[in-house]
Amino acid sequence: MTVMIPFADGERHLDWLALTEALAAGHELPKAEVADVFLYEGENTLLNRSAWIAGMGLAVKCATIFPGNRAEGKAAIGGAVNLFSGRDGTLEAILDFALVTKWKTAGDSLLAATRLARPDSRKVLIVGAGTVAHSLVAAYGAGFPQAQFTIWNRSKEGAEAFSAQHPEVEVATDLETAVRDADIVACATMATAPLIKGAWLQPGQHIDLIGAYRPDMREVDDEALLRSRVFVDSRATTIDHIGELKIPIANGVIDENYVVADYYAIDQFVRRDPQDITLFKNGGGAHLDLMTSRYILSAWQAAQGDALIQG
Repeated sequence: MTVMIPFADGERHLDWLALTEALAAGHELPKAEVADVFLYEGENTLLNRSAWIAGMGLAVKCATIFPGNRAEGKAAIGGAVNLFSGRDGTLEAILDFALVTKWKTAGDSLLAATRLARPDSRKVLIVGAGTVAHSLVAAYGAGFPQAQFTIWNRSKEGAEAFSAQHPEVEVATDLETAVRDADIVACATMATAPLIKGAWLQPGQHIDLIGAYRPDMREVDDEALLRSRVFVDSRATTIDHIGELKIPIANGVIDENYVVADYYAIDQFVRRDPQDITLFKNGGGAHLDLMTSRYILSAWQAAQGDALIQG
């Protein structure tokens, strides 16, 4: 029987740190087979991501990304996630796209931050006041309970509206000053040209890059990469696909070996020195959608079992 998991019903059973443990455990299984298909029309994107992990199953995620929708008061991103059994290929669950995306995206970044950021990190700057920013407050708040949040957005009005929903988050008016003052910088924008300059980075910082997902998109400049120890969630879905790395590699600024590790070598996700600048590129591959979907389904099933026992 196929399970339908809507957003609210699924989310009430989830925990950010438990998700990071599930993601780490998923990378101990055989390496995922993944396939991405991108179709473009202007600034609009159709993204199909599929993953198959032996011992976990299969997932197919279809996303439409229409940035212009925001001007019409519509959601910029839509789609669906199908989760299949690896044993017989049956459709086990259809999960709310926004639920999987929210938890996968922020959980992906949180896993890296819990391994790479200084444990005493307190000041978290979020760059960009879109949908992802809301989940970053929740995720980083779980991983760094003493965190103090600041937000910067191209539109000051957008940052102020975000702060109105999250009164604990202060609004930054100058990006350079905010970056220099932060312990963790989480950037989730639709930028195609770098916003974060390497000259602004400070020893001991952790930089979390989420927004760029196309070959022509970047959020940091070359100097930021050269000053950092660089990590990715998956070499297969970032190096040749996302401008953050694809462009500087093509230009000879760095090569593929400059990337220290991805999650399939998660034991290398360590901070060698308190003064290191670490930089993580969150590419959000389909294998992470599969791992997150499996975690959501497991948590939902466990809650249903508890309800039956209590009943």
